[in-house]
Amino acid sequence: MSEATPRHRPGEPPAEGDPPDGSPVDREALDEVVEFTSRLIRIDTTNRGGGDCRERPAAEYAAELLASAGLEPVLLERTPGRTNVVARIAGTDRSADALLVHGHLDVVPAEAADWSTDPFSGEVRDGVVWGRGAVDMKNMDAMVLAVVRAWARAGVAPRRDIVIAFTADEEDSAVDGSGFLADHHPGLFEGCTEGLSESGAFTVHTGPRQRLYPIAAGERGTAWLKLTARGTTGHGSKPNPANAVSRLAAAVARIGEHRWPVRLTDTVAACITELAALQGLSVDARSCRTDLDELLPKLGPAAALVEATLRNSTSPTVLSAGYKVNVIPGTATAYVDGRTLPGGEEEFLATLDELTGPDVTWEFHHREVALEAPVDGRTFAVLRESVERFDPAGRVVPFCMAGGTDAKQFSRLGITGYGFSPLRLPPGFDYWSLFHGVDERVPVDALHFGVRVLDDALRTL
Repeated sequence: MSEATPRHRPGEPPAEGDPPDGSPVDREALDEVVEFTSRLIRIDTTNRGGGDCRERPAAEYAAELLASAGLEPVLLERTPGRTNVVARIAGTDRSADALLVHGHLDVVPAEAADWSTDPFSGEVRDGVVWGRGAVDMKNMDAMVLAVVRAWARAGVAPRRDIVIAFTADEEDSAVDGSGFLADHHPGLFEGCTEGLSESGAFTVHTGPRQRLYPIAAGERGTAWLKLTARGTTGHGSKPNPANAVSRLAAAVARIGEHRWPVRLTDTVAACITELAALQGLSVDARSCRTDLDELLPKLGPAAALVEATLRNSTSPTVLSAGYKVNVIPGTATAYVDGRTLPGGEEEFLATLDELTGPDVTWEFHHREVALEAPVDGRTFAVLRESVERFDPAGRVVPFCMAGGTDAKQFSRLGITGYGFSPLRLPPGFDYWSLFHGVDERVPVDALHFGVRVLDDALRTL
C-alpha cells in the first residue's frame, strides 16, 4: 500500500461525482455506503435489554466486508449471538500511536405501527435511507466499511494503525460489547490512544446562514439509580406513619424538583465561547462575570448544544410498589436516570444522600464515568479541518454529549474518545429527534459527505 497523499487546504467542496485529488473515495465507495447502510438496517438487531438481542448476523456481514478488503477480522462473544468484530489496519508510521474507530451494531426497538414505512426495510426512497439504525448508528458503521474498502481498492494506508471495532450491546449495558472487549481482550487495542465514534460532526442549522458541526469532546457520566423505601406493612384503612410508598414518593419528588447548580466543564465553556463569537460576542465563558442566564438566549437555537450539559441531572423514570389497593406494602422502589458532569460525581453523591433522606436508601443500578477530551490539540484541529474542508461555510464547535457511548468502556484502556460521524444535513432535518425516534432516516447525500470527510480525517490523523 502507498502512503496517503497530503491533504489540500480548505476550499470549495468537490463535485458530487468525482473524488478530490489524492482521495481514494470513488463512485463505488459512494454507492457502497448507501448499500451497506440499507443492508445493515435490514438485519434486525433490536436490543430490548436484559440480553434480548442477537447481533451476530450483522457482525458476520461486517466481517465479510472487512475480509474482502484484505483484513483479518475476529469475531468475539461473551454470550452466544452477542457478537463483536475487531480488525486492525496497519499504518505506515510504525512509531505512531494507534487510533480506534468504533460503532455499535445493535439498535433500540421500533414499533412498526408508529412508522410510515417498515422500520427494518432499509428502503431507499426520495434520496433518503429509511429504517431503525439509519441515524443510530448503522450509517456510521457503513461509512467506516466503505472507507476501508476504498482504501483497499486504491492501495492506500493510513499514517497510524487503525483498529476497527463493531460492538454489541451499546444500547443496554455494553456488558456483551465494549465492556467485554475492554476487560477481556485489551490486547486487540494495543497502542490505541484515541477513538472516534458516534454523535458528532453532523449539521445543526442555527440560522438562515449558519451551519454548525458539533464534534463531541465529552460525555456526561451515567448514574442510573435504584431507590428503596422500607416501612411497615399494614391495612390500607389505618394510619401508618411508616408508609414505604409515601416515603419513596417524597424522595422522588425532591429528586425530580431539584435544581442542580451550573458547573462549567472545559468542553462546555469552549463551546459557549465559540458560539458567542459566531454571534459577534466576545465572551469568556469561564469568567465569573459571565451571566449564563443572560447569555444563553443571545445564542439563539445554538444554545441547545449546551443547555443539557451545564449541570448534573436526575430524572425519575420508574416507580414500583404494592400489590393490592387496601394493603400498605413494606417496600417501594424507584429508578432514576442520573447523569454526572466530568468532575461532578462527588457533588452528585452528596446531594443524593440529602435528597433521599433517612427513610430511603439508594444504590447504583448502572454506572459509567464521565469523559472529557482536549479541544485545543492536533486531533480536534484535524477533525475540524476535515469537516470545514468539505463545507467551507460550516463551522465546527466542540460540545459535550448529554448521554454516553461505548467510549466510556474503551476509556478503561486509556483511549480518549471523540464523537465524529460526519453528515451534511439539509435545513429542517431534525437529526436530534431521530435518535431512538420514529421514521429514523438519513439522506444519501449526507452519507456521501460523511464518507469523504471520514476518509480525509482518518488518513490525516
